[in-house]
Amino acid sequence: QVQLQESGGGLVQAGGSLTLSCTASGSTFPFNVMGWHRQAPGKERELVATMNSRGEPTYSDSVKGRFALSRGNVKNSVALQMNNLQPEDTAVYTCAFTPATWPARHYWGQGTQVTVSS
Repeated sequence: QVQLQESGGGLVQAGGSLTLSCTASGSTFPFNVMGWHRQAPGKERELVATMNSRGEPTYSDSVKGRFALSRGNVKNSVALQMNNLQPEDTAVYTCAFTPATWPARHYWGQGTQVTVSS
């Protein structure tokens, strides 16, 4: 059974930094895609950053140059370094994991709150 463990959310002042970590356990397959989405109050969920199986990250325009997604130290893990955080980054951040299986299956974490105060 695949489970996603997220950590690193919290409260930070504008201009500060946080690192979110996510590890997917229970899968014998490496990820095809893994990364983070977020949902702010009253808004739809949006992609923040994802990484493909080649280790190539993709970022939303709103976080380019401020956020960096990297592989974690253990299998099927990623870390999102978030710098120069702004109040508009406040949201619930959720980890997403798609292992290299067919048919494709998508797994989601519980979500972690990131709050940026002005």
